[in-house]
Amino acid sequence: MKRIAIYAMLSVALVVLSETPALACSACFGKSDSAMARSLNASIFTLMGVIGTVLVGAASFFVFLAKRAAATAQAQATTTSSSQTQV
Repeated sequence: MKRIAIYAMLSVALVVLSETPALACSACFGKSDSAMARSLNASIFTLMGVIGTVLVGAASFFVFLAKRAAATAQAQATTTSSSQTQV
């Protein structure tokens, strides 16, 4: 456990003391009209669309299950009530 802590502290010290500047991409740096920024925005919207489609599919499946359970319960109640009236 001490070895992991020593390696972690050494890694943090090396990162802090390094002289190489952190370079940001053009989307992060603020040039929002570049081709990379536009493609990054397009990829974000594409992923949001995929996630939204999956969530809508899951929600509609659960609505289908709820409707089917209600219909089955109603059919069983009708069958039970009709069999009780015949006796």
